[in-house]
Amino acid sequence: MKRSIVTLLLAVVACGVVSAQKFFVIDSEKVFKSVAAYNEAMASLENLSKEYQQTVEAKYQQVETLYNQYQAQKASLSAEARQSAERTILAQEQEAQQLQQSLFGTEGQLMKRRKELIEPVQKRVFAAIEKFAKQGGYDLVLDKASNTTMLYSSQAVDHTQQIIEMLK
Repeated sequence: MKRSIVTLLLAVVACGVVSAQKFFVIDSEKVFKSVAAYNEAMASLENLSKEYQQTVEAKYQQVETLYNQYQAQKASLSAEARQSAERTILAQEQEAQQLQQSLFGTEGQLMKRRKELIEPVQKRVFAAIEKFAKQGGYDLVLDKASNTTMLYSSQAVDHTQQIIEMLK
């Protein structure tokens, strides 16, 4: 008798714990791709990235041209002229590296532009997710797009489409 009461009590407590945690799953990648502003921003960033990459490659090509010219003339140059050419090549290479960092670095132009374009969309999406969670009384939101360890999620708890509908 005592054993069955303890078992029943544990079952009730376990059910209470499970039911106390309401959660849902979304695919944030799918949500973001459903927002036109996000797709436009990503296309713009891709074009800007290609443009910046061409600029950086052109700068490195100049360095390579200088180096090749130096190698071809090295034997006929005086020691002072060789040092001067080497300094010029190193300076040009440093300029190319600085350009690359200023365009692609963590504080670079591309990252700043990304923040400008993507942040408003992120705020809008995250606000919709928060609103949906609060309306439904959910305690936890899991993102199956960024959680690579999620092995399975039931369609019953996946509310990606509802979030997409809220954003329209």
